[in-house]
Amino acid sequence: MVCGKKTVTGKWLKSRKSEDETNMYIIAGLGNPTRQYEKTRHNIGFDTIDAIADEYHILMDDVKFRSVCGSGFIGGQKILLMKPQTYMNNSGEAIGAAIHFYKEDAASQLLVIYDDISLEPGNMRIRLKGSAGGHNGIKSIIAHVGTQEFARIKIGVGTKPEGWDLADYVLSRFSGVDRSAAEDAVKDAVAAVGMIVAGEVAQAMNCYNKKKK
Repeated sequence: MVCGKKTVTGKWLKSRKSEDETNMYIIAGLGNPTRQYEKTRHNIGFDTIDAIADEYHILMDDVKFRSVCGSGFIGGQKILLMKPQTYMNNSGEAIGAAIHFYKEDAASQLLVIYDDISLEPGNMRIRLKGSAGGHNGIKSIIAHVGTQEFARIKIGVGTKPEGWDLADYVLSRFSGVDRSAAEDAVKDAVAAVGMIVAGEVAQAMNCYNKKKK
């Protein structure tokens, strides 16, 4: 496996199922709606969904489950991209509604992308389960989905500087250097999504869970 390259495995070579027969893989990026929050640290999940949509030519032109959505395929797998419009702390209301509507198993059919203040910009971590770790968006998803067992990509936005209020920090925008690093992490996340959806989670973790300087 070469990091950053998507492969088509035997799993997808068998045949492309019809839309009705294909399980829906739900990929949700977390953030806050309205222009005032665009490009803030807290909205890097939204930025990543936009980058995935661009990479796979998916139109984000549908509104359902209180989210801006787009449907398409990644490597033959039917996917739904979601940007919940419920505001960060209520993200689970949107994602839980989609999971229950499609009767999907969160452990195998849900991937959530969001900001992490414990990681420096440019870094990301892929996990298959875990607690909310103080992130209110994840706490809401766990409450509405009913499990901690779902895949997530955490993208570093940097540690809160001393003296800053946490809410003010995550709702602030990146500096020039940090913005460049964050954009690199978003590109890595897009590549990782292709691998994860193809069932290559271990390879994706080996490629992208390495700390960058």
